[in-house]
Amino acid sequence: MTVSDSVSGTQPRRVDKPWGYELIWAETGRYVGKVLHINAGEALSYQYHEVKEETIYVLAGTLVLHVAEDDGPRKTIELEQGGCFHIKPGLRHRFEARVDVDLLEASTPELDDVVRLEDRYGRTGG
Repeated sequence: MTVSDSVSGTQPRRVDKPWGYELIWAETGRYVGKVLHINAGEALSYQYHEVKEETIYVLAGTLVLHVAEDDGPRKTIELEQGGCFHIKPGLRHRFEARVDVDLLEASTPELDDVVRLEDRYGRTGG
């Protein structure tokens, strides 16, 4: 591999969201790396992915994670700094922050694979 083959020297891409922002720091045909910043009092959509698979790691704050299998009952899990969780395709989930939260997310590259079931900000689909 040569230096020109690597992503060295590229800058993260910031994507502003109604709940905070994402910093996409790695994006290839095989994986994506992001930092998600969720502002206190905000939450992502209650959603699932048909293909996308992701694992999160809490860098700062306490994440409130709402999860459910299919239409089953929702469980609430609190992840402190250093906690991690794997989200497989089909798992319904929502990330919520009572205080500012920073997450590291590693996922497969299907960024548009989002089926929103509930959204505080009026967004639908992907």
